[in-house]
Amino acid sequence: MKKVYTLKDIEEIKRNGGSVPSDAILTPQAKEAMAGGTLSLKYSGARKGGESVVGRSEYTVPIKEYKWTPGGDPKTPEELEKFFFSPEIQALKELIVDLGKRSYRKNFNDGNGGNFSVRVGDNIVLCTPTMISKGSMSVDDMCLVDMEGRQLAGKRKRTSEVLAHLAVMKRQPLAKACCHAHPPHATAFALADKTPPRCVNPETEIFIGQVGLADYGTPGTLQMAEKVGEVAVTHDCVFMVNHGVMTWASDIETAFWKMENVEAHCYTSMLAYQIGGPRKFSDREACELVKIRKAMGMIEQGSDDHYKECGLCDSKDEFRPACVCGAKAPSPSNAGFNKEAEELVAKITKIIIQELKK
Repeated sequence: MKKVYTLKDIEEIKRNGGSVPSDAILTPQAKEAMAGGTLSLKYSGARKGGESVVGRSEYTVPIKEYKWTPGGDPKTPEELEKFFFSPEIQALKELIVDLGKRSYRKNFNDGNGGNFSVRVGDNIVLCTPTMISKGSMSVDDMCLVDMEGRQLAGKRKRTSEVLAHLAVMKRQPLAKACCHAHPPHATAFALADKTPPRCVNPETEIFIGQVGLADYGTPGTLQMAEKVGEVAVTHDCVFMVNHGVMTWASDIETAFWKMENVEAHCYTSMLAYQIGGPRKFSDREACELVKIRKAMGMIEQGSDDHYKECGLCDSKDEFRPACVCGAKAPSPSNAGFNKEAEELVAKITKIIIQELKK
């Protein structure tokens, strides 16, 4: 197994005048240091084994999912301590710290809002602590809990909302990492108990599909966790009504990317409706996106019957067949905009402008 180099490792190598192998696996902070941010250390060797990076027969995509050995969870305090500070877990901690900063800079997390989690064993989950800004976390702040939420390791108390993450992981085996945040535009839809429009954005159709809606529950309670967990079985993005957003994936960075994706979709959808509304995909175009989603291993939100020619997602005709995306056709109000209200606002605005010109 290749060694994972953390920032601490890089600093030690720097002090001792050593070098880093060309095929080294680096944590985000270690990469920044290697790139000339805080350290001027260089890689040892330009490439591995004379292997060329030009004209290759195959180019790879990194596998980010954390893999553990089933039945191999650490049991004793000594084993847990060693596991908690292992290079692989330290690398995940640094990644979560990095994602926390990125999330905070994007205004996804107000105050101490939001949290991250990664399943790292049959009965072990790495998560963020309670009462901390996601923009100022450190690796020393991370926690380990079991699948019931009991804390196993860490200096700080785990977040109470990890119960919702665990509820998702218990019900959906593909969910190995969860991201919860309060991105403003997506959360606006959640506050209004609505989901964004479908069949208008390729990236959203492929990576998100139909957004799920979980009824309101008091944050941090088992009641909220159960509601989110039930909806997340068939939706990898869940709007928690009157609260925020939960996304899950096989790895934590992809879960965060989904958070970015749905926030961008909600934001641009709001803008699009202000200038006349988005163009809808044709049946054929929608079918193509569903097939791409399936090929990428995303969860199925409908059967193969839904690939047949059909009406668009927002069709008002109840007698037309189900949409190719497998989602139930939402009413116009489900897109977050009321046509009659929009027309009334436009009429009033016109009158006001006319009066101002007098």
